[in-house]
Amino acid sequence: MWILFTSASPHKKRARWLAIAWTLLIFILCLLPGNELPKVNLPFIDKWAHVILFAGFSFLWLCAGPTARITNLFILLLVSIFIGWLVEYIQGAFVPGRYQDNMDTLADAIGGLAGILLFVLLYYYARSKAV
Repeated sequence: MWILFTSASPHKKRARWLAIAWTLLIFILCLLPGNELPKVNLPFIDKWAHVILFAGFSFLWLCAGPTARITNLFILLLVSIFIGWLVEYIQGAFVPGRYQDNMDTLADAIGGLAGILLFVLLYYYARSKAV
């Protein structure tokens, strides 16, 4: 199982397709019109949803090309932040009943970072198991 987090992973192609599907899921869910969203009375549920979506985003993309190179991790974090901002911008400009929320963008960034940190922890654990 730990081979998933190494460059020798035979599952990179599957992980890439899953990462693409997850990215599309983010856009689909975040661009639904406001009146189509269920009403949930839990504090900060919207922010937690953003954290989970973007943690999955960064984690799955790292599984698609397992590496812990700091440059790649930083670029992926920037991509997470940019996609989070882009989704919020599109919501505010084009989606009825939705608005741009900079706190959602912050939650996206936190989620992206959390996914990266989780992957890095598993990556180094997998490397220690291989030795």
